[in-house]
Amino acid sequence: MTAPAVAGTPVGTRDSRREKPPRRRPFAATLAVLGALLLVSLTAGLAIGSVHVPPGQVWGIVAHALGAGPSEPGWSRARETIVLDVRAPRVLLGAVTGAGLAVVGTAMQALVRNPLAEPYLLGVSSGASLGAVTVIVFGVSLFGPVSLSVAAFAGALLTLLLVYSTARAGGRITSVRLVLSGVAVAAVLTAVMDLLLLTGDRGNEARAVLAWTLGGLGGVQWGTLWLPGAALSLGVVVLLVQARSLNLLLAGEEAATTMGLDVARFRARMFVLLSLVTGVLVAAAGPIGFVGLMLPHIVRLFVGADHRRVLPAAALAGAVFLVWADIAARTVAAPMEVPVGVLTALCGGPFFLWLMRRDARRSTDRGVA
Repeated sequence: MTAPAVAGTPVGTRDSRREKPPRRRPFAATLAVLGALLLVSLTAGLAIGSVHVPPGQVWGIVAHALGAGPSEPGWSRARETIVLDVRAPRVLLGAVTGAGLAVVGTAMQALVRNPLAEPYLLGVSSGASLGAVTVIVFGVSLFGPVSLSVAAFAGALLTLLLVYSTARAGGRITSVRLVLSGVAVAAVLTAVMDLLLLTGDRGNEARAVLAWTLGGLGGVQWGTLWLPGAALSLGVVVLLVQARSLNLLLAGEEAATTMGLDVARFRARMFVLLSLVTGVLVAAAGPIGFVGLMLPHIVRLFVGADHRRVLPAAALAGAVFLVWADIAARTVAAPMEVPVGVLTALCGGPFFLWLMRRDARRSTDRGVA
């Protein structure tokens, strides 16, 4: 509780400055800037690589593919193939995955009221990783080239069911039970995955597993891009509709219940939705960490805590961040490609430490006050 003002306290003291809310940029201007950054990022993602394509030529190739470009292209067929068939699906998957992880992380932090929450809180990534490892180690190809993604999503879905059944065993499902169940199930699944690798005695498969578990956007095709795009669209629409309920949770469970929100049922529905969206994204790109932890906090510095603003801004910011992370992954050690999850962890680790220090400092200030 804020202490009452003391008569005679001069305006502009340290305490009064701390109480001032930070100035926010106009929301429309923030979205416009993020949209422009995303457009620039997509262009850079299509242009930068082992074969550099000028930005003007990039958009000429895209316009020509859409039937609006010049009738006589001024570029080679090889460059058109590189832009449209190699880089475009990869760049779009990066944008979709970054947006999805940022949106899911935003909602997770509101649902559990913990600033350190992230999309993999319920162990979905561990289940997806186990499914992918099973396909790699045993060479399963039942679904052809998409077998790995199908197995990863199936593992994520089965993990979600296991976490919910475990959390329900003790009675009413609460967020604490779900989180603890997710941590326990994730630990068991990770142990099973390690056991498969240790007993398999397959060096090549172990390298492939390591590459997948670090996350990556390579190898995506146009035919499989629609599923993460549909998952992102569904998640964003539902969360925007439920933005008011997410805002109510910021005031606490009792206040939200007083305002007419069935907190337990709402959380259960949202956890299912967020876990399914996360499962689809992990199946498509692997478990890319820290995107869903960092971006919500960064966005809130500019647009505030209202989820009607945070969610769309986080989606755009997450897309921009992961597109540039993938550009760096392709170029920083060329011709070798660095797993994009390594770069996001290098950014997210220091950010995580800063976040913990900030929260500790705030708790100390409140205790002193």
